[in-house]
Amino acid sequence: MQELTLETMLAVFEEIFGRGLFWTMVFVAAGITAAYVYVLIRDRSMSMRKFLLAQLSMPLGAIAAVLFVQSVTDSGFRDVGGPIDLIVLLSVAVMGAIGIAVLVYTLQSLVRRIP
Repeated sequence: MQELTLETMLAVFEEIFGRGLFWTMVFVAAGITAAYVYVLIRDRSMSMRKFLLAQLSMPLGAIAAVLFVQSVTDSGFRDVGGPIDLIVLLSVAVMGAIGIAVLVYTLQSLVRRIP
């Protein structure tokens, strides 16, 4: 692999997760992002109470993301060997933490109206 292109990255992620699961995750993430942008535009400000509750959910999202990736791949924690493996594992955890925080904040805003 001489160049890192978008097509190469899409092919790698489709191989890791499977075509159906990967595109389902992409569309779900796009839907949650659109709902988050809608909530921010509708409310015109961020609620610090909702934001705090969203931040408290971040460790659960990080753990869930790592366990999810470990379950859909053929590798396990015993296969983590080098620095790049740790970087990827930490990146997955960070993305899971941010994703669950956005989801929790959005759901709080859509379900109940707390100022």
